[in-house]
Amino acid sequence: MPANKTLLLCSCDKTQALDPESLQAAAAADQVFAVDELCVKDIQKAAEHLGGDGEVLIACGQQAALFERLGEEIQAEIHHSAPLSTIDIRDRAGWSSPNADPRRLNGKQAALLAAAQLPAPMAPAKTIQSDGVCCIVGPTEQAIRMAELVQDELGVTCIVNDAGPIQLPSAAYDVAKGQLTGAYGALGNFKLEFVHLQTLHPAGRGELGYGEAKPTARSECDVFIDLRGGAPAFPSHEKRNGYFWADPKKAGELERIALTARERVGEFEKTVYFRLEESLCAHSRANKPGCTRCLDVCPTEAIFSAGDHIQIDSDICAGCGSCAAVCPTSAVTMNETPFEALTKAVEVMAKVYREHTHESPRLVFHTLGAGTEAIANLARYDDGLADDLIPMALEHVDRIGHAEIMAAFGAGYAEVLILADNEIDRRAVAAEVELAQAMLRGTHNSPSRVRVINAIELCDAGDNAGRVSEPVLLVGGRRDITRVTVAAMSDKIEEPIPLPVGAPYGAIEIDSDKCTLCLACVSLCPTGALSDHPDRPEVQFTENACVQCGVCESTCPETAITLKPQLDLSKDALSPRALHGEDPFECIQCGRPFGVASTINRIVEKLENQHWMYKNSDNVQLIKMCDDCRVKAQYHGDNAPMAAGQRPRVRTSDDYLDS
Repeated sequence: MPANKTLLLCSCDKTQALDPESLQAAAAADQVFAVDELCVKDIQKAAEHLGGDGEVLIACGQQAALFERLGEEIQAEIHHSAPLSTIDIRDRAGWSSPNADPRRLNGKQAALLAAAQLPAPMAPAKTIQSDGVCCIVGPTEQAIRMAELVQDELGVTCIVNDAGPIQLPSAAYDVAKGQLTGAYGALGNFKLEFVHLQTLHPAGRGELGYGEAKPTARSECDVFIDLRGGAPAFPSHEKRNGYFWADPKKAGELERIALTARERVGEFEKTVYFRLEESLCAHSRANKPGCTRCLDVCPTEAIFSAGDHIQIDSDICAGCGSCAAVCPTSAVTMNETPFEALTKAVEVMAKVYREHTHESPRLVFHTLGAGTEAIANLARYDDGLADDLIPMALEHVDRIGHAEIMAAFGAGYAEVLILADNEIDRRAVAAEVELAQAMLRGTHNSPSRVRVINAIELCDAGDNAGRVSEPVLLVGGRRDITRVTVAAMSDKIEEPIPLPVGAPYGAIEIDSDKCTLCLACVSLCPTGALSDHPDRPEVQFTENACVQCGVCESTCPETAITLKPQLDLSKDALSPRALHGEDPFECIQCGRPFGVASTINRIVEKLENQHWMYKNSDNVQLIKMCDDCRVKAQYHGDNAPMAAGQRPRVRTSDDYLDS
């Protein structure tokens, strides 16, 4: 019976050492074969197994395309080809410093193979239709030239913004003159706004002219080419599908854009990167502002307010994951790299590495593009990654928040590094790194155990100080794992750990002199962190449930609430505790408790003998009654508004006979 799974290893012309047996176990393969030049003289070994019945895993990332083509050729020849997957263990683990510890290198290789066997999350996709309607905005000369380049594939309208001459009219594209004032949308659904729009008048002899100007005008298109030369129409414009911005500093920009823009016609699959649970969102309640963390960090402005919750435009969303990294309630989660899948991969790699080396590894998050390229160059032309540094590739490092960082520490990593491709990446993760560093500082660990690095630092050795000796059980959501990890990393901590402003953990403080116990904060708290007492006027608070959204602070009519970012690791944070409470006022008629004693007394003090309704009367007593007694007192009192005077005595027959 043929093997179900075959692992093919290559020493890459004897430039890396391999331990076939341990790698076979890590890959859960039924058989393993190791060669020296799988892509050259030993390629027949790959062809032999690709023509078999079992699954084939080739531990080579550089020549993945070659092996895929080989599989296609075998498929065409014998109408059958084994399922193929490839993984790079050479650049990320095999090629390292000559002084590297072989145990560590083998441990890294095994860890990477083990993580690759985990099921990949499936992200849903939507269909986007582009009919090729293109709008080109910019100076006349560049706009007309671009129109000539793309007119065969796209339906073009040029909106020029200067008085440049147009030599000859063309029926292949339309021309108008105007100024762009607004833009929204993405591929297949752009909406543009203009002022002073004038359409070209192509008839007549001599110089061409424009018609009457419209004060405002709107246009829709599928592809938007921006040649204005100033600031792009969108933030993070390179992530906006269907939008092309020409950098005036670069040569050959028009030709480069035209080559890509011509292909934006037809049906396209757009990944839906996120999942939004509106009921969990703490953005707002009853028009009172709350959490805006995702709105603040979204680089493409795909997120917008929709009342009590946010909404995300899936056409604009580029899948960076920064919203999920900062969402305190997990209302936004990622389909492509969900927290659970990322945590599992991190945990598996640490576990396998520790089994091989009996020590803790370090972890570096990097991008699949520039980050992977930097690691490959470092491996080929320098000393490669440090031997204890395990890389984990993501589409965007924006996806990494404090919870992912703390989960890595909980899995047993000594350090967590983030390789930033550019300054934009560095700024995107800065706040979450600062929050994780505050937690480390509060647990008496070095905050440098998590940091953002450049590619040159990938070779550096790590710091062994403060390592977590035993991993914790990574079960639960982001907040659960963060709390468990911080508790495991700390010595006995008596006081809550102070955190930076904006942290999604903390307490609230109530000024008892201002609070009237109206309980508006309790009724609007989106997470249930605030609650009331069933028997008396009292505000209770469960700190573990508080996400510091600020709804209570903005709701309080007396401005009595202040947010206090901190992380309380004690058991007290898991249970409700009283923040402020008073004895209720007892009705002077029936004795039933109602209202708040201090509030009733304050009202009486302000109105008694001060307001005309409460002068020279006992109306002030009505304030001291419950609702039922107050109604009865008003109806039966001497000055009751519905009173009709003394009712006449009923006359009897005797009265009439006596008269």
